[in-house]
Amino acid sequence: MSPPTATSGATSPTTSSATPKPAGMRQMNERIVLQAVRVHGPLPKSDIARLTRLSSQTASLIVDRLIDDGLLAREPRTRVQGRMGQPSVPISLRADGAFSIGVKVGRRSLDVLTMDFAGQVHARETTGYAYPDPRTVFKLLAGKLDQMINALADNAGKVVGIGVAAPLWLGGWRTFFDTPPEVFAAWNEIDIRARVQALTALPVEFAKDTTAACAAELLMGQGRGLRDFLYVFIGTFIGGGLVIDGRLHAGPKGNAGAVGSFPLRSEGAPQLLNVASVYVLEKRFTEAGFPAAAAHDQRALSAQLWPLCDAWLRDACPALASAIASAAALVDLDAIVIDGELDRALLREVLSRTNAALDAFDWQGMLRPRLVEGEIGADARAMGGAILPLYAHFAPRHVLFLKSGLSV
Repeated sequence: MSPPTATSGATSPTTSSATPKPAGMRQMNERIVLQAVRVHGPLPKSDIARLTRLSSQTASLIVDRLIDDGLLAREPRTRVQGRMGQPSVPISLRADGAFSIGVKVGRRSLDVLTMDFAGQVHARETTGYAYPDPRTVFKLLAGKLDQMINALADNAGKVVGIGVAAPLWLGGWRTFFDTPPEVFAAWNEIDIRARVQALTALPVEFAKDTTAACAAELLMGQGRGLRDFLYVFIGTFIGGGLVIDGRLHAGPKGNAGAVGSFPLRSEGAPQLLNVASVYVLEKRFTEAGFPAAAAHDQRALSAQLWPLCDAWLRDACPALASAIASAAALVDLDAIVIDGELDRALLREVLSRTNAALDAFDWQGMLRPRLVEGEIGADARAMGGAILPLYAHFAPRHVLFLKSGLSV
């Protein structure tokens, strides 16, 4: 199951005759083994066999083949506590086995990064703007994609694809921004995945931005220890994703976990995004004569700006708690994972005050989910985008994210 050899001007790895891909059960078993190692970390062959429910002989053969293909690697022998016999040889993902490019097209910035097979980010570029004008965004992106592929040098041929994360309705809620109406309206006629595909011969995957962020948290953050959770990302607009039984649940239209659209009864605030988005905090700052960017960093914690943050928190956290309680009544959840593009201290204040607001709810007939701080942060959407092509190429086809109930 060797990774493809392709660059931005090469044949798509899904059709390259130079990259034969095994079919049927062999391919499925290889993908299951790769997924088990990705989810659970370095594992000896015996644990890989147990987690994947493959025979020891089959698991061993597959692991050896994937090592030969450059996708897995043997680590130094280690002795597992409580086990007798010879030290085991952990098998891990080989970081340089494959690469992907993640793109986040946002309402305030374009982010592009490269990720290796083990999930490490190698390079990132962020370009901010007042609003996303499609006439310039795609031109800018074309240059960034070439820049990222060139930066990989000898590894450029191992790029398996490009993953794009963007709001499903990028042209929506344009009244929040002081922009020409035709600029936002133009997005309603654009198929973002198709436009990015026109820029490259690499395959392009697409997901809602907060669904992609949820994917990053599922595979590289708190999701490794949770099976059922609602993911909330506090960005320019607040949004989310949903994980059920250890699997990302995007929904039939790709919009599961759209917490920002949760209806509120507050006068002048019809939806959660109207009170709990970072944009609302930015607006408070600019109206008081402070830079909007301060809402995203430590400046928000200063003595001058904290009263504005406190006012935002007093509105946002009870509204967020209401959305969480409703979600808990509908879906049996282990936890609510909250992350965002905020200073971590401010994010923790969001968790603390939202938890306090949840104390006021009547939990009869419901199980109250615990609130958990996300681990990925502002990069989650672009990193989630980069995960998409890796899973399209290497994950079991019957499920986006395999999670086993067995422990190792």
